[in-house]
Amino acid sequence: MHDTPNLAAPKQASEPVAPRPLILGSTSRYRRELLQRLRLPFEVCAPDVDESPLPGEHPAELSQRLALAKAQAVARQFPEAIVIGSDQVADLDGESIGKPGSHERAVEQLRRMSGKTVVFQTAIAVVCAASGFARQDLAPVRVQFRELSDAEIENYLRAEQPYDCAGSAKSEGLGISLLSAIESDDPTALIGLPLIRTNNLLRQAGLDALATQIGAKA
Repeated sequence: MHDTPNLAAPKQASEPVAPRPLILGSTSRYRRELLQRLRLPFEVCAPDVDESPLPGEHPAELSQRLALAKAQAVARQFPEAIVIGSDQVADLDGESIGKPGSHERAVEQLRRMSGKTVVFQTAIAVVCAASGFARQDLAPVRVQFRELSDAEIENYLRAEQPYDCAGSAKSEGLGISLLSAIESDDPTALIGLPLIRTNNLLRQAGLDALATQIGAKA
């Protein structure tokens, strides 16, 4: 008796699972430009979050709470997506310094920060509602401001108009002339999105920027 040959169709290799969509829960052009460096396709969605600080809330706690709240707010709308939330608060001796929004407030902020060390607390959160993933991290950056004259403050603000930046200064632009030192282990954190921490959290959530690049060219 001969063995009956196995005529069953060979099993097909399983198709690669498409990565979850990525959403940046922020309308900040600075964060959008930074995230583009990872070469991952992503969408942008504005989170509906009240950014008012709670009574007695430390700047680091405020930035972490808001980063997570922003990610969660967008994740509720798009539960299958991996959502990034981020927030930055300037910490001046334990006091939260936010975006000035006007020339007058920017002048006041820079006068107060002149000659002082300010810690820019930049928080990152990554959330995926469908998988239950929710993690966050904090990238504090110590910034030493020079002693600034009123003329220097006026000249800078008129030139760069950084009224949408926490602390009234763009370190990636002319604002670097206001500073004497920067201390950070995540160099893009001061601009608004700590890419080292962001990439680490995305990898933990199952989205690897380098693997995506390889897959796209295969």
